[in-house]
Amino acid sequence: MTAEIIILSIIVSAACAVCGVFLVLRRMALMSDAVSHSIILGVVIGFFISKSLSSVVPIIGAVIAGLASVIFTEYLQKTRLVKSDAAIGLVFPAMFSAGVLLVNLFAGNIHIDTDAVLLGEIGLAPLDRIDLFGVSIPRSTFIMSIILFMNVLLSVLFFKELKLSTFDKDLAAALGFSPAAVNYGLMTAVSITCVGAFDSVGAVLVTALMIAPPAAALLLSDDLKTVLVLAALIASLSSVSGFFLADSIDGSISGAMAVMSGVFFAAVYLFSPKHGFIKRRITLKKLRLEFALQNLTVHLYNHRNTDAESQECREAHLTEHINWSKSKAKKVCAAAFRRNLIESDNGILWLLPDGIQIAEAAMKK
Repeated sequence: MTAEIIILSIIVSAACAVCGVFLVLRRMALMSDAVSHSIILGVVIGFFISKSLSSVVPIIGAVIAGLASVIFTEYLQKTRLVKSDAAIGLVFPAMFSAGVLLVNLFAGNIHIDTDAVLLGEIGLAPLDRIDLFGVSIPRSTFIMSIILFMNVLLSVLFFKELKLSTFDKDLAAALGFSPAAVNYGLMTAVSITCVGAFDSVGAVLVTALMIAPPAAALLLSDDLKTVLVLAALIASLSSVSGFFLADSIDGSISGAMAVMSGVFFAAVYLFSPKHGFIKRRITLKKLRLEFALQNLTVHLYNHRNTDAESQECREAHLTEHINWSKSKAKKVCAAAFRRNLIESDNGILWLLPDGIQIAEAAMKK
């Protein structure tokens, strides 16, 4: 059963990550949260119609509810009376709450567990099985495999349309693509993915897998195809490591998977060699030092061979002329000495050839 849970978690993670990349790029990441919560209203209404949770009607109702949340949110945005984040915050709590109220009022004795919808229990998914060509497999694995295949296929077939409508809607429209149609197609895929995944992993993990791994992948690469692969890989690693974490602490599997997706994002955020926080801080520090060295060399260049040279070209005077602190002046001068840009003679700073070259290049800009 452990292997089946791990396989299911990988499939769910990859399916969510593929959709999540385009949501994050479109700055619609919270739509995954809206859709994953709104679908409970569709499930409840579908159950009332079909009188069965195993029927296809609740699934159709969930997909319709997910699309309805998108349509309502976009309608509020288009009125320009409500910001995008506020529109999301208005629509999905209302739809989710309506679903919960319907359960409490009319289906109190029916097993529609709102806690399971939110948190899920992937550990129990292998208990619901189907026979496929004589082989017994978990129903969720079969459903999510189809959804993963659909998401990958749509991403391959409509890669150009998705890419253009994501980065340049005007160009997409000029080339004959319909950004609105592509958007609703993407939201349909998101809704179907949420419907397929929420029964086993819950709405919280669906949201985590659609946001954290794609966000981490975007910090590692600027190539969209590479980002899609990295997002699926990070999501899968988050799920697998989360499963073993939950097993070791005897905790919620879905909760541990969501935590690990955050851990992986934090690690990438800090240590990404391309856009990581530490790399950016180091780069910014280097740029500041380079700018300070330019200021120093230009200052010394402008006052060399002048009557004020003995006064202006001293480390102590930099705090007055360039308005540096004593510690900064000392640090910049030390860096200039190490790079052989200047030398000191009785406290007077002299430019060396490399320093003169930097100063002349800076003044030409």
